[in-house]
Amino acid sequence: MQFNPYGGVAAQIAADLVNAGPDAAPRTLTELLVTHDYRPLMTVEPAEAERLAAWAGRLRPVFLNDDLRFRVDTVNALLASAASLPYISRHDGRPPHLHFAHEGSPLVQRLRAYTAAGLAHALCEDAERIGVCGREGCDTVYIDTSRNGRRRFCSTRCANRVHVADHRGRLRTITG
Repeated sequence: MQFNPYGGVAAQIAADLVNAGPDAAPRTLTELLVTHDYRPLMTVEPAEAERLAAWAGRLRPVFLNDDLRFRVDTVNALLASAASLPYISRHDGRPPHLHFAHEGSPLVQRLRAYTAAGLAHALCEDAERIGVCGREGCDTVYIDTSRNGRRRFCSTRCANRVHVADHRGRLRTITG
C-alpha cells in the first residue's frame, strides 16, 4: 500500500519510537531519525529522549487497541496536543510538502506533530494496517505497508516462530 509521507514515514517513525522503548538512548533515537531521513537532521539530546519516550507511551495504545472508536479518539487527542496549523514547507531542498509544526520548532514538538499526523493518515487510509505482533510475548508494533495488508507479525522471525510452533503442535497431535 502506498501511503502519503505522513501515513508512511511519519507513521513508521511513530511505530519505531514506540518500539525503541521508554529507556531508549539519545543515540538510538538519533539513529532512528537518520534511518528515516528525518530533516533537518539533529542529534537527540537526553532531555529530548525523555520527552520522546513519554510521547511514545502516548502513541502505544493506538497500536495495541484495535477498536476503531478508541483509535480515532486517541489519535484525535494526540493531534490536539501536538499539532499546530498545517502549512506547506520547502526546507532542505525538498519539494513542497505539508507540515503540522514549523521546521524551526524544537525537535520534540515537530516529532509529536509529525507522528500524530502520520498515525491519523494511516488510520484514515486503513486502520487495520496499524498493529502489534501476533506472536505471544512479543509487543513490537508495526505499520503494515505490504501490498495485501495481511501482516500479523512484526518480522519474519516472529512469523516463523509461530508457524514452526504450530507445525510442531500438529505433528504432536498426529503422532501423539
